[in-house]
Amino acid sequence: MRGSGARVLAGVLLCTLTSCGSLTEREDAAGAAAARFGTSLRTSDAVRGCAALAPGTRDELERSAEQPCVRALPQAGLPPTGPVRSVEVYGGQARVVTRRDTLFLSSFPGGWKVTAAGCVPRSGKPYQCLVKGG
Repeated sequence: MRGSGARVLAGVLLCTLTSCGSLTEREDAAGAAAARFGTSLRTSDAVRGCAALAPGTRDELERSAEQPCVRALPQAGLPPTGPVRSVEVYGGQARVVTRRDTLFLSSFPGGWKVTAAGCVPRSGKPYQCLVKGG
């Protein structure tokens, strides 16, 4: 019994660390987080927009703009996202393509957070993003 209890605990921990749940649930959650971020930009709600950013992304935005996130985010030049077109989830990472933007998100204990926004693909190179973590 002792060994099987440890295996169950290890399985629960592994599931927690790797964002278990059905792929559809994770895609829906990542897409919803991206849509909320887009809404915060459209409604000029920088407080909610900054709350939707991953900690490292928010820190990098504040560092590079040399001002608090709530002032830096509206000045970042992010395009209006528009509706979500596709969501791809890879473990705890997601790429969300909207009508006018591509966003990258990571799963945190409190939900999905935006790690990069204002991203455009480049042939044979990583995406170029206006806002990203450091």
